Amino acid sequence: MSIRHPFHLAICVLGLTWGLGTPAYAQDPTPTPQPSATAAPPAATLQATPSSSDEDDAKPQPVEPDYRIVNLPTTLRVPRHGGNFTLTHRFNGDLTEGTFLDQLSTLFGMDNGAAMGFEYRYGIARHVEAVAFRTNIDQTIQFTGKFDEWRQGEKSMPLSISPFVAVEGALNFRENYETSVGASVGRSFKNRAMVYAVPWVVMNSAAGTGDYRNTFALGIGGRVMIKPRLFVVGEVTPRLGGYTPNDEEYSFGIETRVGGHVFQLNFSNSQQTTLGLLSHGGSNDKLFLGFNLSRKFF
Repeated sequence: MSIRHPFHLAICVLGLTWGLGTPAYAQDPTPTPQPSATAAPPAATLQATPSSSDEDDAKPQPVEPDYRIVNLPTTLRVPRHGGNFTLTHRFNGDLTEGTFLDQLSTLFGMDNGAAMGFEYRYGIARHVEAVAFRTNIDQTIQFTGKFDEWRQGEKSMPLSISPFVAVEGALNFRENYETSVGASVGRSFKNRAMVYAVPWVVMNSAAGTGDYRNTFALGIGGRVMIKPRLFVVGEVTPRLGGYTPNDEEYSFGIETRVGGHVFQLNFSNSQQTTLGLLSHGGSNDKLFLGFNLSRKFF
């Protein structure tokens, strides 16, 4: 891909780094003083205390702050009865078009509208997530189930593995149904980096063309901590076979965690955010500015 005006991208990234790179203290969890060993807590308190497994699932993970890399799913767990809200936003303006002054006049594509998505995920049982996501691209709604049974370090596991199955449909889930089956596989390296492989198959990925086709995709991505609570992220989604229109999707960005909030500024050659749409790929002649904003409720 050739970006004719790369310096304005550097301005965006450096601006975010300067503005969001400061440590966040107020919203980070503070250790709770432990009760004395001789003092027995009341029975009611014992009954209200969550299990140790629920507490472990709710602990912040140093290099896995969110449930997406940019678009690809991670292996982060939602604790039982916990929730998470995510807003995805991809501006319509193409950053490779025009001069720097042209881009500045539209605030780097912000004046041109956006592809937006709203997602909520809920821990319906231990290590089981239910996810609902809607994007205004073709009014697509996606429902996902995710099973987070295997985590790196537990029972000598070298990897974290989270299988998932998703079904999506356009026009508010009324047509062009696509089904995705796969898994997110992640590995942490000394709490400084996290890498992922996300193999999945999309059935009926050519929905809307009149042809029944499947797509086999292998998403690859990662997250690197550059200072506490500040990360750089990146992903690419090559297709291994089947229906493969367009070029491979890729995205990169910078993000920060502040307590239960995660904010990410990203750049991508695609505006797609569901698994089925993501398998359609992107364009190496385009680049879109966007962001993800998420909030945990546990």
